[in-house]
Amino acid sequence: MAENNRGLAKGLFIGFLAGGVVGALAALLYAPKSGKEFRADIKRKASDIAEGAGDYIQTARTKSVDIVNEGKERSDQLIADAKEKAEYLLGNAEKVLSGIRQRAADEPGKVKAAFRAGVDAYKVEKGKSKS
Repeated sequence: MAENNRGLAKGLFIGFLAGGVVGALAALLYAPKSGKEFRADIKRKASDIAEGAGDYIQTARTKSVDIVNEGKERSDQLIADAKEKAEYLLGNAEKVLSGIRQRAADEPGKVKAAFRAGVDAYKVEKGKSKS
């Protein structure tokens, strides 16, 4: 989007500059003046155009700096938000994992008994199918 704005601003600037030059020349050519007055008018108009272009360039620079700074602020905020969410998720995962570890440590006899019961049931069923 910033590239689009830069291209638009550049095109607008060139259009203003070209239109100003053409308009100034047309006004000067159709004005009934002597050569000395005409040259003075051209010099004054060229000075006015150059001053206007300088003002426009300064405004464009200021706006581009503002746009860049705004983009940096937004990206910094997005990074901070992502880090905060990642830390939150990692904290929750650690809590769940430690809870599972604690439960497994508290009930090792139940796990062994359930496993043995499963093995015994398998042997019984296997013995039935051979008969």
